[in-house]
Order: sequence, then C-alpha cells, then structure tokens
Amino acid sequence: MSACRRISGLFAGLAVTSLILTGCQQTVGSFPDEQAPSAAINATEGYQLEPGNRVRVTVFNEASLSGDFTLDPIGNINMPLVGNVPSAGLTGKQLATRIEEYLSRNRFVQSPNVSVEVQTFRPFYVMGEVRQPGEFQYNSGMTVLSAIARAGGYDYRARIEEVVLVRMIDGKQVEYRANERTPILPGDIIKVLERRF
Repeated sequence: MSACRRISGLFAGLAVTSLILTGCQQTVGSFPDEQAPSAAINATEGYQLEPGNRVRVTVFNEASLSGDFTLDPIGNINMPLVGNVPSAGLTGKQLATRIEEYLSRNRFVQSPNVSVEVQTFRPFYVMGEVRQPGEFQYNSGMTVLSAIARAGGYDYRARIEEVVLVRMIDGKQVEYRANERTPILPGDIIKVLERRF
C-alpha cells in the first residue's frame, strides 16, 4: 500500500515538473498573425487634434496673428482678434481652413492664407520587457526601435526584434506583429514579450 502511494507520488511529481518545464518554454503572450504596415508614415496626415496638443499657426503676411498655440482643456485655441477657435477633432489642414473662415467672416483679413503645423502629438506607450516601461512623447518619424530606446532598451528577458503593436483603427484596438523597423504613430502601444527560455 505504501509502495503504491510512493509510486503515485512519484508520478504526480513528474507530472508537475513536466508542466513547469513546458511552461518555461512558452513565450509569455503571443504574436498576432497580421503584420504591421511597414510603409513610412506621415504622422500629421489625418492626425486629429486633442486638448494639450500644440500647433504653429502661420497667417501669411500677418505676423501679429501667427504663433504657437496650445489646445485648452475643452479643445480650443485662443488667437488674437479671432478669440476661441474650436480645434479638437480637426486635422491641421481642417484647422487652417477654419481659421481662414473666422478671419474672413469677421473681415480681419482679406483673402487670408493660413497654414497649421502640428508640433506635439498624443504620447505612445511601451510595455513589457523593457527597462523603463511607460508613456513617452511622440516625435515624427519614430520606429519601434526608437520607441524601445526611449524606454531604456530591452530587459534581459525580452524577446528581441519582434513586438506586438496595438493601434486604434476606427475606434477599435487592432494588434499587429511588428519588428524594430516598423514605423509607429501617436497613441500606439508597443508590447515587448518575454523570450522563450
């Protein structure tokens, strides 16, 4: 009877050890099947402004109306003469058109010509096996590698070169498989998974 117990205990121990070893060989998390877009991205194209973003407004031949403006908590910029201009949810081009309309409507400037350059964007996030995960300021032209460098580089447990990239598309989070050369956009989430041991 005690021999049977010993044998069944031995098999139970072997089963637990096998499960542990199998678990160690798995990657923590998994990669999506779809590859992230690899074409170079102009972050200002289609970027919708939100409170806290800074823009540079140039009203040609009107230096007193030009300058850098930050969207306030309700999404307006406050321009000389014009006052509050609702800006949240607009692209840079759409905001330029809106400012031209405001200037024309109030007859401050005849045939105004306005350009808007987006200077700050929503942050991106790096999570997982990096030295300093967190939220970071986005700059145009960033890639997965430059994002990971901002987060202090890979941690010793990281699966190097491939990551999961999470991006909002039409209000839904979409996960992609990405590599170090993949361009990123404002608001992207980069997940560095744990490597196999």
